[in-house]
Amino acid sequence: MYYNNKIWIGDADGEKVCILPKMANRHGLIAGATGTGKTITLKVLAESFSDAGVPVFLADVKGDLSGMCRPGVNSEDMQKRIKRFGLDQCGFDYHSYPSVFWDIYGEMGIPLRTTISEMGPVLLSKLMNLNATQSDILTIVFKIADDNDLLLIDTKDLKAMLQYVSENSKDFTLEYGNISKQSVAAILRHVVALETQGGEQFFAEPALNISDWFACGDGGKGNINILDCRTLANDGTLYSAFLLWMLSELFETLPEIGDRDKPRMIFFFDEAHLLFDNISKALEDKIEQIVKLIRSKGVGIYFITQNPRDIPDGVLSQLGNKIQHALRAYTPTDEKAVKAAANSFRTNPAFDTKEVLTALGTGEALISVLDEEGIPGIVQKCKVLPPQSLMGPISDEEKKQEVLVNNLYLRYQNMEDRDSAYEFLVRKRAQDAEEEAQEKKAAEEAILAEKEAKAQARLAEKEAERQARLAEKEAEKRKKAISSGVKSVASTAAGTIGREIGNNLGKSIGGSFGKKLGGNVGASLGRSLLGTILKLR
Repeated sequence: MYYNNKIWIGDADGEKVCILPKMANRHGLIAGATGTGKTITLKVLAESFSDAGVPVFLADVKGDLSGMCRPGVNSEDMQKRIKRFGLDQCGFDYHSYPSVFWDIYGEMGIPLRTTISEMGPVLLSKLMNLNATQSDILTIVFKIADDNDLLLIDTKDLKAMLQYVSENSKDFTLEYGNISKQSVAAILRHVVALETQGGEQFFAEPALNISDWFACGDGGKGNINILDCRTLANDGTLYSAFLLWMLSELFETLPEIGDRDKPRMIFFFDEAHLLFDNISKALEDKIEQIVKLIRSKGVGIYFITQNPRDIPDGVLSQLGNKIQHALRAYTPTDEKAVKAAANSFRTNPAFDTKEVLTALGTGEALISVLDEEGIPGIVQKCKVLPPQSLMGPISDEEKKQEVLVNNLYLRYQNMEDRDSAYEFLVRKRAQDAEEEAQEKKAAEEAILAEKEAKAQARLAEKEAERQARLAEKEAEKRKKAISSGVKSVASTAAGTIGREIGNNLGKSIGGSFGKKLGGNVGASLGRSLLGTILKLR
C-alpha cells in the first residue's frame, strides 16, 4: 500500500515496514517456498508502485495476477486483516488498477513482438541453444546483413539470410572467415524449431515500443503491464530469452537520469531461476552488468523465486530490498540454503533469523530494506499487507474483453510484413535467375550463330569447289573442242594443199603415172603438213 509517500509492505509488531521510493530502483528479491505468500507480496508491491505513479511490469507465470484489474472483495478474513494492520485508518479501500494484458502468442493479451535484429545474435544463440561455432557463424550472418543494409525482422528473413550466406559462402570467406555449410544447415534446423515454439508470432512487426509501458492510467496511477507467461514459461529457454531481451532493450534505450524521488518503472520477474538455468558465463555477466547499471536509468528489477540460491551471487549482491518468505529444510542441501539465506540479512538481536525463517507462516516474511543512505536495514519479522485489488484471477473471457477495449490493441493487433531481407533476397534470386537465363540464351544464340556461320562457310566452300570443278570441266571441254576443231581444219587444209600440189605435179609429169604419182606425193605432203601444223599448235 502506498502510504505517506512510502511503499508499505507489512507490519512488524506495530511498526510499518516500507520501501523508500527513491531506493526502489536498487532492486529487490521476493523469495520463499511454494504457498508461502510470494504472489500476494508481489501484488501489494505492484499496487503500491502504481499508486505512486510508477508503471509496473509483471511476468504472470501462474495466471493469478489478472485480478488486479478488478477491485477486491470484502470478506470476514479481509476484515480481520484490515483491523490487524489498522488499514481502516490509513485510507485502505478496494479498487482496481489500470492493467494492460500482453501475450507473446496474442491469445490472452495484446500481441507482444520484437524483431530478429533487436533480439541480436547473442540472445538468439542462447534461445536456440547453439554451440560456440554456430554462435560465431550466426554473428557473421548478422554482420553480413548489417553491412548490406538488409533488415532481419522475422524468422523467414533469418532463414533467407542463412540460405544466401550458405550458397555464397566462398564469396564471404576472405572478409568474414570460414563459413561451414554444415553449421549453417544446423542453425536453420534450430530456426525451424524456434518457429514451432512460437517464434513466428514473437519475431514480427509491429514490434513493441517499450515506451508504451511507461504510461499512466486515470488518476495518475502507473499502468500495470501483465505478460501472460503460462504458455511461455513451459519453454524456459524462450521465457528467459524474452526477459533478457527486455532487460537489454531497456538498458540500451533509456537515457541516464540518476537517482530520482521515485523509479521510472519497476519490473517483477517471476520464476527467476529460469533466467539463469544453463546460462553461459558471458550472459550471466551481461545480466549482472545490466542490473548494476540500469538503476541509474530509473528502473528497478525485482526477482521472484523459491530460493535465493537460484540467483547468481553477482546478481544477488545487487538486490538491496529483500523479502524472504518461509523456507523448508527437508534435506542437508535445504539446510545449507536456509543458513545461507539467513546469513544474507543483517542480524536482528531480537530473534534467531535461521530459526524464524523455517517457522514463518503463510503471509509472513523476513524483510530488510534500504534506508535513506542506501544501507540495508536490520531484518524484521513482518506480516504482509493484503492487496486492494481482487485476490484471485479473472476468467479468460473477462481478460479478453479487457484486451479488446484497450487502445494499444488497435496498434498491435495486426501483424505487418514490410520489405526486408526475405523480400530483397527473393527479388535478387529472381533477378539472378533472369540474368542467368539471359546469359544462357545469349550463349546459346552465339553457339547457334557460330554453327550457322560454319555451315555457311562450308556451303560456300563446297559451292566454290563445285564452281571450280565446273570451270575445270568447261576448260577441258573447250580444250577438247579446240583440239578437235584444229585437227579437222588442219586435216582439211592439209588435204586440200596436198591435192593441189599433187595435181600440179601430176600435170607436169603427165599421164596416168603422173596422176598417181601426184596423188601419192600430195597425200604424203598433206600428212607432213598436218603434222607440222599440229606441232605448231
